[in-house]
Amino acid sequence: MQEGKAVIEDTDMPLKILAQALASASRALDLYEVFDCIAFAAYIKKDFDKMHGPGWQCVDSVVGTNFSCFFNHFKGTFIYFALETLNFLIFKGISSNSTSS
Repeated sequence: MQEGKAVIEDTDMPLKILAQALASASRALDLYEVFDCIAFAAYIKKDFDKMHGPGWQCVDSVVGTNFSCFFNHFKGTFIYFALETLNFLIFKGISSNSTSS
């Protein structure tokens, strides 16, 4: 497992799910090359879909690159954090017609 410590920028996840997000990202770092962002995101999305049902989304980027997003999510399913040289955004999406956090 990677030795780097995660820096959580923002979250509304319960601690148990938050720990699973960090563990999933750490496993992805062990399995894939650092610049294989698609593989990272796919691994984490599939991991969370298995653990918590379908609808999870994952966005990652290499530190130093920029991205912006706007989304609706179920309350208690959002986290944005940095681990090693990557930033991760994980959330369970909902339609814009539903109530969100």
